[in-house]
This record gives sequence, C-alpha cells and structure tokens, in this order.
Amino acid sequence: MKLKPGSFLWFLYLDQIYCLLSVRNLKALVEYFHILDAHRRNSLNDVLFFHFLEHVTTMNRIQIKMVFDMLDWSAVGEIGFDQFYVFICILLSHQNHLEEQFLYRHSRPVFDLLDLDGELRISRSNFQMYRFLFNIKKQELHKLFRDFDITGDCRLNYKEFKLYTIFSTDKFQKRKKAEREKSEKEREKKDKFLMLKRLSHQVYDMSLKRLWREKEA
Repeated sequence: MKLKPGSFLWFLYLDQIYCLLSVRNLKALVEYFHILDAHRRNSLNDVLFFHFLEHVTTMNRIQIKMVFDMLDWSAVGEIGFDQFYVFICILLSHQNHLEEQFLYRHSRPVFDLLDLDGELRISRSNFQMYRFLFNIKKQELHKLFRDFDITGDCRLNYKEFKLYTIFSTDKFQKRKKAEREKSEKEREKKDKFLMLKRLSHQVYDMSLKRLWREKEA
C-alpha cells in the first residue's frame, strides 16, 4: 500500500512525533474533503471513497472496501471527516514508515477501529485483515498474539494492545537511534577520508614545489 506520487496527499506533512497534521495541512485537508463531497452531505459514501483511494493509493478494490467498512463503524453507508482524517494520518504514517509511532500515539482510536464487533477485544482475524495498514507481517502478528495475549483468549483487550504499542515504539526508537549512529559513523568516516585526501594533495603539491625549486637552483 503506497501513495501515488503527485497526488494531493503526497504533499501533506505528518509530524514525526505526534503523527498529526499541522494546522495549515489540516485546513487544506478539510477543503479537499469538501471537494470530494460531491453530494454536499459532509460525508463520503462508498463510491466516492473508492474513487478517491483508487486515485491516490495503490490499494486494490478489496482493501478499499475493507477500509470503508472499518471506518463506517455506525454502518450508515458513509463516513464523516473525523473518520477520514484518522485514515489519512494512517496512510501518511505508513508512507513515512512511522507505523509504530502512530500506533503508540493513537492506540485508542486504532483499537476502536480494529474492534469491529464492538466487544472491546481485537480478534486475530480482524487484526489479520487490516495488518497491511500498519505494515505488520504475518510472523509479527503471530508473535504479537503469542507475547501480548496475556488472558490467553486469542483476542487483545485495550491494555494488552497498549502494551504492544509501547513495546513497538521502544523498538522503533532503538532502531532510529542505531540508524542515526550508523549515519554519524559513516559521515565521520567520509570526513576523515576527505581530510586525508586533502592532506595528500597538499603534500604532493609541496613536494612538486620543492623539486621545482631544487631544479631551478
């Protein structure tokens, strides 16, 4: 699942800490939502939502229908701006590889979205259907339920889900730190190489000048 280059969403900025849009971007998204709302009902039906996602993402027909059903939690056949905004933030977090951070910062809304049956539990099958939104692989999902299903009922309550998001964001922060340290080491290595290269050129130039002076003498 990716955003198509050049689409409107491609130019929106998602804060990397809180995983929310800036006020300016939010205003732009509101105007965009009103443009999509062809029937002027302050909502999008399944047809409008389908054509919107088909235009801006690489999601297939089945995935788009699944996402609409998830967002339409009141089963009225349309979604409002609140649901639309949450999903746009999910899309942008996926695009910017901030899935773990988003799950941690917005664990309650995500839990409510994945709790399709309204039982205050997320079943393995529900999580399996929507794992593509958060870039969770099959083996990771299996490990998730094995490690965090403390009650052993093959479902996650909110406390178990929140614990998972805390663990995931901790891994995310460690990975980012390792990437920064690796980048700094590579930069230092490159700087040392450039410095040695400049010194070798200077030594070479000095040697040529000395040889030239000796020759003239």
